[in-house]
Amino acid sequence: MSQTYTITVHDRAKGTKYTLEVPDDRYILHSCEKQGVELPFSCRNGACTTCAVRVLKGEIYQPEAVGLSQELRNSGYALLCVSYARSDLEVETQDEDEVYELQFGRYFGKGKVRAGLPLDEE
Repeated sequence: MSQTYTITVHDRAKGTKYTLEVPDDRYILHSCEKQGVELPFSCRNGACTTCAVRVLKGEIYQPEAVGLSQELRNSGYALLCVSYARSDLEVETQDEDEVYELQFGRYFGKGKVRAGLPLDEE
């Protein structure tokens, strides 16, 4: 039997806050959409950073979030499109470019990037 949790989403881009009830067996993004709340997303597969949030309070489960490094997950970042609530939550949407930079910035500006792709050491 599924359990329901309260999630508060601070949407930084819109300057708004939503409080919703989400079941623990449905993706958070999908649950928000079913309740009429539109949040940023792109791939819906956990592979990009468009739906990234920072978890301010609570516990989230995201086994399919391949678009986030373990380091970023450990720092409190999550992808709502493939995340499940494991407690009441408070999250804040993030700027996709900021999260991308946190994840991949180490590859750029070091002379190893040509045509937009990080290359192996030569």
